[in-house]
Amino acid sequence: MSRRPRVLYVSDLAYEARGRRYGDEDVFLTSRLRASFDLALCHPLDAAALMDGFDVVVVRNSGPVLGYQEAYDAFRAQALDRGTNVYNPLTGRADMAGKQYLLDLTEAGYPVIPTVDGPEALDRLPAAPAYVAKPKLGADSIGLRFVDPGDLAELPYSEGLLVQPRIDFRYEVSFYFVDDALQYALYAPDPDRRWELRPYDVTDADREFARSFVEWNTLPHGIQRVDACRTPEGGLLLVELEDLNPYLSLGLLDDATRDAFVAATAASIRSAVHTG
Repeated sequence: MSRRPRVLYVSDLAYEARGRRYGDEDVFLTSRLRASFDLALCHPLDAAALMDGFDVVVVRNSGPVLGYQEAYDAFRAQALDRGTNVYNPLTGRADMAGKQYLLDLTEAGYPVIPTVDGPEALDRLPAAPAYVAKPKLGADSIGLRFVDPGDLAELPYSEGLLVQPRIDFRYEVSFYFVDDALQYALYAPDPDRRWELRPYDVTDADREFARSFVEWNTLPHGIQRVDACRTPEGGLLLVELEDLNPYLSLGLLDDATRDAFVAATAASIRSAVHTG
């Protein structure tokens, strides 16, 4: 391609998220990506109307799609119908498609917090003093509630609920990938302060754990965040596999790590343009 690729970068700069500044992250990332692309930034509600004029549509901090589900479904349908090159690709099997993947991974024996979606499967869950119920199409803890064991059978499963044991964990850790390469990891030492993150030294076992979920998702390219919790016994369990619009906490990184992430992202988007 002789001209520079044209990128439509989708973000809700004004979205208010607890402990995160979406707008700041995307202002920084777009300022750096402009060195490689002709780039325009738009709100997610405008993406469907604008996307035909670009080589790739990069969906970043667009906020939970529950807030604009009809518009997102229309964007997704139009993009698939027209063959629009979307980054991350719309073939994601994880949060992009709802929380069904937690059931699939549980059934397949992956190290994930055990998850069921009906009263007939409650006996598959380990005993716990409390359980977590959340909607299959939830995001950002929307609709999450804690449930006593005696109330599990009465939950409205027909509304699309998932149930998990409430895990006692030492800390949460997130692994950030571009394509199949781990870029960095951050963790929250205090379980009650999810977004007070610090750099995390990744072990070989950690890397293998996180990569197994990225490989399971089979995306040809894109940005993914693997969220996990460290149990008191020392193991890791998957909490979430975010493949739609993961927040990246770029403001917490040192310059070298941030520069490497930007370079990897630019190369990945460029590859998506040429192979999409």
